[in-house]
Amino acid sequence: MSSSPRPPEPRKRARELGLTFGSRPTGPHNAITDVPGVRVGQVTVWHGDGTEPIARTGVTAIVLDDPAALFARPMAAASAVLNGAGELTGAITIAEWGTLETPIMLTGTSSVGRVYDGAVDELYAAGADAVVIPVVGECDDSHLDEFRRRWVTAAHAREAIAKATTGPVAEGAIGAGSGMVTMGFKAGIGTASRHIPDFGTVGVLLLCNFGSRADLRISGRHIGPQLLEPTPATTTPPGGSCIGIVCTDIALDARQLRRVATRVGLGLARCGAVAHHGSGDIFCAVSTTNRRPRRAEGLASTELLGDGSIDAVFASVVDATEEAVCNSLFVADTVAGVDGTVIPGLPVDRVLQLLASNS
Repeated sequence: MSSSPRPPEPRKRARELGLTFGSRPTGPHNAITDVPGVRVGQVTVWHGDGTEPIARTGVTAIVLDDPAALFARPMAAASAVLNGAGELTGAITIAEWGTLETPIMLTGTSSVGRVYDGAVDELYAAGADAVVIPVVGECDDSHLDEFRRRWVTAAHAREAIAKATTGPVAEGAIGAGSGMVTMGFKAGIGTASRHIPDFGTVGVLLLCNFGSRADLRISGRHIGPQLLEPTPATTTPPGGSCIGIVCTDIALDARQLRRVATRVGLGLARCGAVAHHGSGDIFCAVSTTNRRPRRAEGLASTELLGDGSIDAVFASVVDATEEAVCNSLFVADTVAGVDGTVIPGLPVDRVLQLLASNS
């Protein structure tokens, strides 16, 4: 296979261009990695230029602890479904036990099985001493990727886990986001965070692949209809999917985390999402606190945030989700893929003009 074109260079994030989302401060990197201990690793599988088989896909791993340590001492977790035309493996176990015990993996729909295999391999190599049920979420990247070839391998999944780091998180057309489309424009990975004084930090990471261009809203402005002029893009149907991951170091239990996960849908709606018939909008929320051994017995006391204070967490999730969607759109640039399809990057200058106008 000949040398491959590289993904487009990233553009500026929404906040760097003057947009704001709510009043609460962000963490230092405005990313899910602002939650202590949370790391993100990404592997992009990208090759072909139209004369060869085209890969526009990859893997993104959210790693909350050393895999063996997380398996031995799981974290409280819960999932929520806005629209179920998608997959998050391990969600039934999360619902039953209220815990997460593996990294969270994201990829294209056709690669779920291979990423699942890679996560299992990684856990067994790390010393997991029981059956492993990994958490793998997917979105459909077939608009740009030759998905039948299933480029992603178990080795790519293990590499994404091994590469996971703290600090800034690359967004847009990278990792699992390489082939994703949102609101008719190129998108992919997006992330943001909020700090709640006296409580802790809330971080959101999204795999964005949803919506219709006509519905696009940014900063409360319905600008989609004004972006419908002819473009080089091949029309993509509404639908797609969004996997939303929330991490926090605030002490919450599974009941509270289910409510937190549900609020991701409100942030998507601010950007124009309506959970189309074919959209798999599935969310997972995890608290890094109050961990207990996997086989713990007997009584245990747990300190939790009172429900009377949880509105600050809800609002932070909604604001961070809205910003993460915008980051995904603002950072990604035009990408050419399979069958001559070209998905344009968001016309950022035009968007900023529309937001600045009074019309």
